Amino acid sequence: MMSLSSNPFSNSSPHISDPFRGEENIYGAVELSNPATTIESSNVESEIAIQRIDDLDVEDEIKPTPFQFLFTWRFWIILFHGQILSLCIVATNTFTTYLADDGNKIPAFQTLFNYIILNLLFTPYTLYRYGFKRYFEMLYYDGWKFFILSFADVQGNYFVVKAYQYTNLLSAELLDNWAIAVVVALSFLFLKVRYRWNQILGIAVCIAGMVLVVIGDLLTDKNYVAVDMVKGDLFVILGATCYGISNTLEEFLVSKRPIYEVLGQMGFFGMLINGVQATIFERESIKEAHWGSRIAGWFTGYTAAMLVLYCTAPILFRMSSAAFYNLSLLTSDFWGLLIGIKVFGYYVFWLYPVGFVFTVGGMIIYNSIVGSWNGEAEKPWLGVGQRDGIAGIGTAKTKAPNSSETYLDSDV
Repeated sequence: MMSLSSNPFSNSSPHISDPFRGEENIYGAVELSNPATTIESSNVESEIAIQRIDDLDVEDEIKPTPFQFLFTWRFWIILFHGQILSLCIVATNTFTTYLADDGNKIPAFQTLFNYIILNLLFTPYTLYRYGFKRYFEMLYYDGWKFFILSFADVQGNYFVVKAYQYTNLLSAELLDNWAIAVVVALSFLFLKVRYRWNQILGIAVCIAGMVLVVIGDLLTDKNYVAVDMVKGDLFVILGATCYGISNTLEEFLVSKRPIYEVLGQMGFFGMLINGVQATIFERESIKEAHWGSRIAGWFTGYTAAMLVLYCTAPILFRMSSAAFYNLSLLTSDFWGLLIGIKVFGYYVFWLYPVGFVFTVGGMIIYNSIVGSWNGEAEKPWLGVGQRDGIAGIGTAKTKAPNSSETYLDSDV
């Protein structure tokens, strides 16, 4: 049994020795950035915290009126960023379709390279920033959180791809929305997120847009006969649940830790879990795959799209939320249709653009009323002034201009 709380969203952390910050600090609470625990330094910290609250801009003290946030740079960044990630999903689905149509159904193996590259890119940099002692202390105390994150993410990728081999398109597209419900429930229960009426309405309108797209697929005969609908539907629900867990936990972690640390550990554990899974379940499929330059090109395209998705999604989690991230991905079916017109010979049915407008309209409604000018970037689990969060790209917490506090772990 773990000595720490088994809740991955817990803020509790042990005291450890850290040569970079003094004799004692609390790892994980504020990115390993507490100075030496002396009476003088504690008083300085208290004065800095009070000064930060007193020095808030007038813009931050006055809450925006309804619809004002829609005219800020933050909203337009998260809106367009979400659509870039949606296009990444379209790209991965397209390359997966190419691979499957050519007889290569190896969902775990084709995702393995993404985790390997994430590990190679970010784990050495984390070691460089932390040093070996501090890195292994992080693994010892919080490695289990990253393991849960990686395990949920790997299984989400695996089961959703497997589900399309058994259930029909209509059922898979509808049940995939379960991830949104999981994110909302976990955020409410564990992260103290309280949703406003406009956010609930926005989610409902987004899902209505998705339903219109699904009906369009049904009316244009894009649906297909299910091989084993019960099994496939269970796979979709399981995969969507894993995605919901992974997205919520990732939002929690990147709001408190450097992005390079989270992605490095996600790549490290994901590589191990995915590698074992591919070896056990896809060994024969890998041997029977049709390897060649064309397959290598599709693998490269798939991996490149996945890397863009994984490397930039944490910024959207910081600036907005896991819920908005999942709402943004609902437009992927519309963008996929536009690509499918050229690639797979699809045609535009009138319900598709209507569904797209509904989905975008839902995202606008979702952000029409916010609690501050930072929108969802202000996380309720980080406390007043986001004191328990990290100062980094996309976060609501910034370094105090005249503060003696140093942010050795803040992101660039």
